Amino acid sequence: MVALENYILGSWIKGDGDGQQLYHAVTGEAIARASTKGLDFASVLNYARTKGNPTLRKMSFHERGVMLRALALHLREHLDAFYRISYQTGATKADSWVDIEGGIGNLFSYASLRRKFPDTPYCLDGENHPLGKANTFMGHHLLIPKEGVAVHINAFNFPVWGMLEKIAVNLLAGVPAIVKPATVTSFLTEAVVKEIVASGILPDGALQLLCGSAGDLLDHVGSQDVVTFTGSASTGLMLKSGKRILQENVPFTMEADSLNCIVLGEDVKPGMPEWDLFIKEVRKEMTTKCGQKCTAIRRIFVPENKLEDVQIALGKALAQTTIGNPLNEKVRMGSLAGETQRREVKEQIRKLLASSQIIYGSLDSVELIDADAQKGAFMSPILLLNEQPLSSKEVHEVEAFGPVSTLMPYTSTAEAIALAKMGKGSLVSSIVTADKNIAKEYVLGAGMYHGRILILNDACAKESTGHGSPLPLLVHGGPGRAGGGEEMGGMRGVKHYMQRVAIQGSPDMITAVSNVFQPGATGNTDTIHPFKKYFEELGVGDQLITEKRLITSADIDRFADLSGDHFYAHLTKTDFAGTMFERQVAHGYFIISAAAGLFVDSYEKNPVLLNYGIDELRFTKPVYPGAEIHIRFTCKEKISQEQKDPTDIPKGIVKWLVEIIDETEEIVGVATILTMVERKVQ
Repeated sequence: MVALENYILGSWIKGDGDGQQLYHAVTGEAIARASTKGLDFASVLNYARTKGNPTLRKMSFHERGVMLRALALHLREHLDAFYRISYQTGATKADSWVDIEGGIGNLFSYASLRRKFPDTPYCLDGENHPLGKANTFMGHHLLIPKEGVAVHINAFNFPVWGMLEKIAVNLLAGVPAIVKPATVTSFLTEAVVKEIVASGILPDGALQLLCGSAGDLLDHVGSQDVVTFTGSASTGLMLKSGKRILQENVPFTMEADSLNCIVLGEDVKPGMPEWDLFIKEVRKEMTTKCGQKCTAIRRIFVPENKLEDVQIALGKALAQTTIGNPLNEKVRMGSLAGETQRREVKEQIRKLLASSQIIYGSLDSVELIDADAQKGAFMSPILLLNEQPLSSKEVHEVEAFGPVSTLMPYTSTAEAIALAKMGKGSLVSSIVTADKNIAKEYVLGAGMYHGRILILNDACAKESTGHGSPLPLLVHGGPGRAGGGEEMGGMRGVKHYMQRVAIQGSPDMITAVSNVFQPGATGNTDTIHPFKKYFEELGVGDQLITEKRLITSADIDRFADLSGDHFYAHLTKTDFAGTMFERQVAHGYFIISAAAGLFVDSYEKNPVLLNYGIDELRFTKPVYPGAEIHIRFTCKEKISQEQKDPTDIPKGIVKWLVEIIDETEEIVGVATILTMVERKVQ
């Protein structure tokens, strides 16, 4: 029998002893064993901190993002091998697609997210805060990668996605990872990590893998480490309460299985597109991955006058679900991950039967295609009915982690909200409605008990990713029973692996530390116009003080005619009594256009390829005819860009702080202008 290997300390190492035996979910055959016995977990953590962390922390966000993209492209070259192994977990091709290609998709998403960060290993967070009248003292927040390691303890249902969705985030943040997948399906995780290691894309110590028990791993974590857990609420609570976790105040993010619900809006009737969407969504969430999803629908709430119609429609839909060997193209639902999982699901169903009844499916029999029910971990979809949900506790407390869901009636949207809340916190809820008022009432009423809410109707159905699909740039997690944590979430998730430190000092010092020019800092002026410098030649703080320009009434009139903007405040004939202005005032957009005329060096070709946009444009003081304006134009930040192909012009993005100043030395307008600037030809 094959012994799975652990990837630690830069090598593939087998654990001692027989370990845990792993079985083929479809045939029941023993296929591997997994063990971490004899491994020194303290050394594993130390290797990540001393080998992987320093290398990642020195890399910029952009370098880390490019690394993730290369890794995603590499893994895509081995999809066939991953799919073949995934079949052994009981997954159909569609199930495996969600796990494997969904996980790789997360790598691509976080690779692209690098563009939201500066080309440095750290970044500022939020806005600057002036702390003195003379602007010589200020504060800001800086995010710096932690010096520890991310320890990911994952669930069995998504052996690939569960790993990749987490490491994509911590690697972009500059922190290494130790992945401990659930042992029962760890053979698929091992196969993916073998390809990651073989690629040589990640630096040494950036990723380690433990196939087997976590042992005393969490007894050695420290305050710079981060622990994430996906699984049952009871196991998560035990781990979160560990002595070392509490002593060292180790950040602990838990994503626990929850009793997610779907609500059919009171407005939806048979024949409406939303009716069909509702039935389709419930069937999909009950049968995808054989219901083994932390986001699967466990509670179904429908208006009481439509209960019978929904029961009939769901029964017909579930009857179309063919079950059996995932390799057979006729099969739409495979098996549970193993016999242990099947026993647990049936035991939980028996608890639910204390207040519910089975209206579709069977605990004891299942019709299969090309498979043996005695050998594989197959079971029928089970739809239960509970007609008294307000007085039944089991349906809001017991989760059967398989193709199981309970249908329940409600009398009003307010009651549906109350029922949703009885789950005591869920990862996701959906409401299917064509009524905007119902959608608003439900979201605002139930939102505080959910990490995500899908509002599904005909307008978004074609592009909707569905109830059960966490998305890389949106948070995945939920309050209460769901664990109280957040994963992914775009930039929010990256910040989880970084230390936020408040920094205070002079604008010059904050500029030097952050590598982003701060208002009030000293500019670097020389005789070379900034637009004549290539990307590499520009320095943060390079500054141009322009000549002055007199703003006249004729200028304002001409701009009004040219733009078509004849707002009353820009006209000389306006009676300004009772307005905010003394007399005719210049258009804000004319002032920013005049500013460009002052700072742009326009007569010769230069390294500036184009204007990329304007951010944070504000007009802070009226400009009247007779005012003289000049511009303080400063290189605020530089963001490099990699070449897409050899023909692509080498370039980077430069952010410029534009301060428009009048004759009284007051700022009348401020903006950040972005330009695309050419690099020198190498």
